[in-house]
Amino acid sequence: MRSSLQEAEPAGRGLRAATHAGVRTIWFDRPDQRNAMTLDMFRDYYAALQAADVDPQVRAIVVTGAGDWFCVGADPEALHALLDERHRDLLVDEFGFAPHLPMTLGTPIVAAVNGGAAGLGLVHALYADVRFLSSQARLAAAFSRLGLIAEYGSAWLLPRLVGVGNALDLLVSGRKIDAAEAFRIGLVQRVLPRDEVLAEAQAYAADLAAHCSPASMAVIRRQVWSGLETGAAEAAADANRLMAASLAGAEFGEALASQVQGRAPRFAARSGA
Repeated sequence: MRSSLQEAEPAGRGLRAATHAGVRTIWFDRPDQRNAMTLDMFRDYYAALQAADVDPQVRAIVVTGAGDWFCVGADPEALHALLDERHRDLLVDEFGFAPHLPMTLGTPIVAAVNGGAAGLGLVHALYADVRFLSSQARLAAAFSRLGLIAEYGSAWLLPRLVGVGNALDLLVSGRKIDAAEAFRIGLVQRVLPRDEVLAEAQAYAADLAAHCSPASMAVIRRQVWSGLETGAAEAAADANRLMAASLAGAEFGEALASQVQGRAPRFAARSGA
């Protein structure tokens, strides 16, 4: 599966998007600014995620960057604007979305990190379920080097992805790490040549769209994220309840029928998507 940026349509300020075979690909599209993110672009990105999540034709989302960068982080002009108290209030009080919005969606998100990601750009990759990374890319939390704290839930996310020691190393130092280290500590799941990252991420997402139940993926995402704060006994009891419901659902019967008939399953879109 290959979706070129030329085929994509505008999806908000600094964004483009295209949908093919059940996969919505969203590009950060300010390549001349290394895909630096303004507040409006951030807001439109979350709106684009939300729109994809409620579209019954979309069963997986891929997020990537146009050009050589994934996302360098916040736009420098936006950072300077935050020296003004009025702009700080706008950021905190009028963003319009919960910062952890990606965790609340039912649709799986795959990050095709085609180039460097830092600060807010790295946070966007962290909120994906699976991360494909260019072998040439460098990643950095960067916040401490700007006199900032770990933004947008990254201090909650990173310890759960890479462990407390690695998380503190990355967040406190703000240092750059290469693809080999990112893979070694479990921050990314695949490392590929730059020109293969997007196509491989899209192929992975297309497989989810074609062969995995949207309803099941939505519940599994909720189980994993909520389970990080849930005791083992409570999580197991919740899983038993959810299992009973899934065994009685149409998706399970369709999966068994497709195996017997030797065809791809025809799963319905998520109810209420």
